[in-house]
Order: sequence, then C-alpha cells, then structure tokens
Amino acid sequence: MAAATSTPTEFEENSNDDDKSEMNITNYLIVRPEKGGILDLLRYLVWADIGSGVKFLESSDEGIMGGEAADHRWIILVSIIVRKIISLFGKPMEYTGFVADFFLNLLFQNGGIMGLFLNFLQGKVVTPQRDTETFISTIGHLDGRIDLYRDENLLEQLDNSVSAEKIATEEIGNRALMDLCIMASKLAYENAKVVQSTVVQHWKASDSNFCCPPQFFFPVCFELATLNDMHFVDFYNCGNGKQHILNGVMEDLELCQLFSWFKKIMFLYLVLSKNLLRSSDQVFGAFSSCYGLIDFQKEMSTQVFILCDKPKDANLILISFRGTEPFDADDWGTDFDYSWYEIPKLGRVHMGFLEALGLGHRADTATFHNHLQMKSTSFNHGYDGSGSLSSNTDSDMEENERDQFSASEEGTAVGHKKFLSEKVKKTAYYAVRKKLKSILMEHKNAKFVVTGHSLGGALAVLFPTVLVLHQQTDIMKRLLGVYTFGQPRIGNLQLAKFMEAHLEYPVPKYFRVVYSYDLVPRLPCDDKTFLYKHFGVCLYYNSLYIEQKLDEEPDPNFYGLRNVVSAHLNSVWELIRSFVVGYTHGPMYKESWFMIFARIMGLALPGIAAHCPTDYVNSVRLGKERVVRMSSF
Repeated sequence: MAAATSTPTEFEENSNDDDKSEMNITNYLIVRPEKGGILDLLRYLVWADIGSGVKFLESSDEGIMGGEAADHRWIILVSIIVRKIISLFGKPMEYTGFVADFFLNLLFQNGGIMGLFLNFLQGKVVTPQRDTETFISTIGHLDGRIDLYRDENLLEQLDNSVSAEKIATEEIGNRALMDLCIMASKLAYENAKVVQSTVVQHWKASDSNFCCPPQFFFPVCFELATLNDMHFVDFYNCGNGKQHILNGVMEDLELCQLFSWFKKIMFLYLVLSKNLLRSSDQVFGAFSSCYGLIDFQKEMSTQVFILCDKPKDANLILISFRGTEPFDADDWGTDFDYSWYEIPKLGRVHMGFLEALGLGHRADTATFHNHLQMKSTSFNHGYDGSGSLSSNTDSDMEENERDQFSASEEGTAVGHKKFLSEKVKKTAYYAVRKKLKSILMEHKNAKFVVTGHSLGGALAVLFPTVLVLHQQTDIMKRLLGVYTFGQPRIGNLQLAKFMEAHLEYPVPKYFRVVYSYDLVPRLPCDDKTFLYKHFGVCLYYNSLYIEQKLDEEPDPNFYGLRNVVSAHLNSVWELIRSFVVGYTHGPMYKESWFMIFARIMGLALPGIAAHCPTDYVNSVRLGKERVVRMSSF
C-alpha cells in the first residue's frame, strides 16, 4: 500500500526539502484479525509461517509487515486471538451489559430487592431511564463513592515544626489532587446529568484544600475554591475514528427477540398488578429509551467532561476522559490492539487511541497524516508571555479541516465540505482543545490537569502529546499535570523520550498509578525488543496499598507460571479483604455486593478484577508511602 500523502500546508512550504520529504513518510501497521482464516492462524501459530501471519496485517510497506510478523510473532498472535475471541463474544457482552445496567438500576431506584418486591406488589415499580440523574453506570455500581476525600485532622497530628509542615503539605497536596483525579476518572463513566449533579451538589469546595510544596516557589497552600460549589464546565460525547452504521436503524433480530421477551414479562406484571394506566407499549418505550435503541450503534463514543474549582478566577481546570467500559467489546479490543501509526520525529503511537481522540481512522490512513502533521518552528504559538492566549484559538483546527477536506475525493461538494467540517469539530481532541483555550483565556491564573482511568488514561496522556505535536506552547505552559490510573501503553520508546522532555522537567508532571496485578497497564505487551513502552513516574500500589515509586510496574507482561500463580493467590486475598475492609478502615471502604461478585469473577480473571476503580480509590486514600511531589501552580 502506498504511503499516504496530503496537500502541503503554508507552514510546510516554509520548511526545507528534506523536512518536507520526511513529513510525507507515513509508516503504519494495522492488525486485522478478520482478514486471515483459522488455517492461516494455525500455520502462523504452530509452524511460524510468516506468509500466513502477513495475511492478518496491513501496512504502508510490505517490508514492515514481514519484519513485524517475524520479530513480534507472539505478540501479534496474542492480539489476533484475543481480539477474535472478543469479537465472537461482542454481541453477548453488549446484551449482558444492557441487561446488567437495567437490572442494577432497577434495584437501585426501587430501594433494593425488598423495595422492588414491595413496589411490584403495589404496581409502583420505578422503570430506569437512561441519561437521567438516577441512571448509574456499571462502574458506578461497582463503587458507589462520590464524595471527595478529606482528613481535617491530618495536620493536627503532626508537630508544628517546619519539617513537619513540609511533610504534611506534600501529603495533603498529593492525596487531595490524586483523589480528585481518580474520582473524576470514575465519574467520567456516567452520563452528562449524573456528572453535572455530582460536581455541583457533592463536590463542595470546603471538602478539599490543595497544597503546593514550598520548594516550588509558591505559597504553601491555597484553597481549591471559595465557599461556592465546584463549577461544572461542559460534557462531551464525541465522535471518533471508528464509524459504525448510522443512527436510527436497528436490524439485530436477536436483540429484538430479547426486547419482545421483556415486553411480555412487563405486560404480565402490569396485568397482575392491575396498573393498567401504563400500557406494555409505554413500558417497552421506556425500556427502549433506557437502552438507547435509537442510537444502538453509537458513532459518538469518546466521553469527556471539564470542570474548574470555581466559576470566576479559577486556579484549577480538570479534564477527565472516560475509560474502558466493562461490556464494550470495542474498548477491550482497542486495549489489545497492536496497530500503530508512526509520526515522524515523534514516534509510533497506538492507532486505536488516535482514533478514539478523533485524529484519523484506519479505513483511510491519510486522515492520520492530515491531523498529525508536525508544525514547523515558524509556527506562531500565540503566547504573549503573560499567560494569556491569542484570540485565534482555532486557526490550526481550521487548517486541519481544510487538509482533511482536500484529501477527500468529494472535496468539490459544498455540502460534503460542511458535513466534514462539523464532523472534525465534534471529535474529542478538537472539541476539548477549543474549550480549554477558551477557559484558559477566561481564567488567567488557572492551570489544568488531565486525567482518566483505563482507556481514559491513555487518552489523557495522548491529549497533551498531540498538543506538543501541534506546538500548542501557550496551552502546555499552563499544564499542571497528567494523572492516569490503570492506563495501557500508548507508544514506543521514541515517543516516551520525546514526551519525557516535555513532562519531566523542571519537575515531573506525568504520574501513572498502577494497582497490583491490574492487567490493562501491561497492555499492549512489552519485552526487550518490543514496540510499546511506558514512560513517566509509576506509582505502584500492592494489594496492601503500599506505594512504591518505580520506572515500571513489576511483571510488566503478566506472563509466566510464577505470575499466574501469584496473581490468582492475590485474587483470593482480595476477595477475603473485601469482606473486612469496611471494618478495618471504616464504612466508606465497605464494598458493594456487586464488587464482591466481581472479586469472585476475579478468581478466574484476576487481572480484570484488579482493574476496577475501587482499588485505585483505596490506593490513593490508604496509600502508606507518598514520595512523589506535585508540580507547582
């Protein structure tokens, strides 16, 4: 396949010929499990037949395919096999998620099993409605905590000496900011109304004081906000590169049969309860709305929200990306995907994560080049040295829209151009960047933090990576930090070195929190010669919630008999701990029955159960060692 090219921009025309030649090199590799057959997979697995392995690959260069198929055979095999299995169980996972969400919310909104039974007898069963303040996600039911952490007695327990004050400052500062980040990462799984309600009604300013260590040239402490509530800014359900069928059509016979069965059950319930004011069609309509049948194959699937610590003169802006949803086969497939796209001078980046940010799609690899061109050094960053931003907030976004349009064969159609322009604006990267610029202009002294759990963590660190690529210096100077939880790897060693120069100096700004045997931070797999590498400060917590500051989490690939045995033994301990942690550490740590059920499932799949946000919240709040220091305001 030929390398993708695009029309040179005005900035590229100012570069020398060598730079222009390099910028048009677009190496990529796509692993396509659907392209090869079972016999090809067996030949590649058993006899190491490279020709069979290449059938599963697509690349800009045939030499890349042969080299990757030979050098990284086992990793590609894992990606193919796991993604084939995920694809096979994709629909059952989706149906299971629908049913689980419905019945969990049915129990929750009716006051548990006894409340549901009583309401059933009285004909007053509350039917869950999706996208309302009361409809909670699966993640929300695993861990129902929504309030931010606070420990008003922590300072009183320490001496009044200077050294004690310094220790307390670092302890509270790290814990408060990390707790805000993990709670925001968990909240990002919810719908817009739940997010807004939680931020406004529960995250009171008085709950958290953020402190900065005095050695970073700023006052010891500042209050996160005044007596007002935290300020909810916006919520986005953005498009990405993985386009599915258009909304409004549902042709899945099995799902229709599932709903037909449910309709009969609800009709029987209505007859028995003599609640004939609501027909079964009305109930089915509510159930259909709950499941979002009108938008069954969602084109908008990257979710992110923004808040700041107060509506005026804010000090802190927070951006939180949603992570991997438990029953979303596409999300899990992305985590196990090996496909990459190489950005000249920056490195190789996970293609699935680029798609999630809306920076291209593998069906047309030229779209990645159009979005990911590195600007020349003559690019005007718009930074005036005072911390303010230029008013031309979207010039490069509009340029990318023009490039995207010029690359299209339908570029002469005015209607198509308008559609494409609107489509680009709705992608996660451009929508969030545009809003962030606007907020930073409004709040002159504010700095921002980006966070996320799982897939959301990958997007959280990729977002500033693309800002650096686009030379958004004005924004990057206002970055306080990136905090991710259970984040998969996003790129190769070259990318890691490139970003360390921007996120590690003068003080570390990027912190990866990893809990015990969580599988996702070990994906995509890595070894001495392999592609994907982590970077940044790793804060590793074991199952006793003891913190270690490391370069890489232990057992980075989850392979080997020793790791498998220890992971399963650890899952047994975590199940036992779930019954007693509420007594040993207080009622806020008592685990729900649904989380205990997840622990039981974790006996078979320990790496999946350890990925739940519950242990990340506990790690931040119960961590026994805190040696990392925040970057300053």
